Amino acid sequence: MRCERSAYRARGLLQNAHVQSALSSSPWRVRAGLRRLAALGAAAQPMILDLPEQTRLSGLYYAAPAAVRRNALALLLHGWEGSAQSSYINHSAAELLAEGIDVFALNFRDHGQSHGLNEGLFHSNRLQEVVDAARQVHGAFRPAHFFVAGYSLGGNFALRLALSAPAQGLPIDAAFSICPPVDPSAVLRVLETGPAFYHWYFMKKWRGSLRRKRELFPHVHSFGDDILQRDMRGLTQWLVEQHTGWDNEEDYFAGYAVSGQTLAGLRVPTCILAAEDDPVIPIGSLGTLQASDSVRLEISAHGGHCGFIENWRLRGFAERWLTDGVLQALAPPR
Repeated sequence: MRCERSAYRARGLLQNAHVQSALSSSPWRVRAGLRRLAALGAAAQPMILDLPEQTRLSGLYYAAPAAVRRNALALLLHGWEGSAQSSYINHSAAELLAEGIDVFALNFRDHGQSHGLNEGLFHSNRLQEVVDAARQVHGAFRPAHFFVAGYSLGGNFALRLALSAPAQGLPIDAAFSICPPVDPSAVLRVLETGPAFYHWYFMKKWRGSLRRKRELFPHVHSFGDDILQRDMRGLTQWLVEQHTGWDNEEDYFAGYAVSGQTLAGLRVPTCILAAEDDPVIPIGSLGTLQASDSVRLEISAHGGHCGFIENWRLRGFAERWLTDGVLQALAPPR
């Protein structure tokens, strides 16, 4: 694995990790991303993917403007309790579309108002259905070049998707991962001991998602409000015990960790962008990676969690970094 310093530089108040993290998903950045898509005339085409095991996932397809279209498609994966319309997904889609790259933004199970599509609950070890979704997207559009990119938990999925791609017969040209949780157990410890806002923020969204699931499938999900009042570790323990095949939360976390030598066999060219000041993903956990030479890790001093905001117009370095990486992969060899 090659390690490099990122070209990203933050100035002034944007050097604050919490400012970066808050701005990343703020209403102002959401609106800025929607304006960028509108300016391109990019109309989202909603799609439902019917997958094996009677699984259904939803997503949004965007076709690049015909004048610049390159016969390439990027599959974008959002973070935990985000969606195919999260701010960073919209900004990334706009950047890619402007360069002629088609986009499919996938919703994980129980994300983006898709709770009614499946009875079973989302959990982070449901990799196969994401692989199946990627295969179906590729088969539906048949791009000459296929990329996968993800933010936060979506970045973790992108790494595992790229790792499994050769065995799954999935032709991924390159993968990109922004602020991925490589050691989920370490992430939970940070959320338990760090600023309370992050624990509150994720728990608010997770509890809302579970309430929605209970409303839609009361005959399957009859858990009480006492379960929802548990903290993140307690609710994770309940999820693992009742809805997964793992014995405890640490085994569950190990199931989707990509630390240690997990990525040693990764052959798809892969780029990872991380920030030293990320208040959610401990930068030390990336030091445990023993990945193949196909992986390049870029680390910046600032950026927060999925922020990397460059200015007060709320443009982000990460979406430009992603698009530049895709264009480099598309460039003919010298």
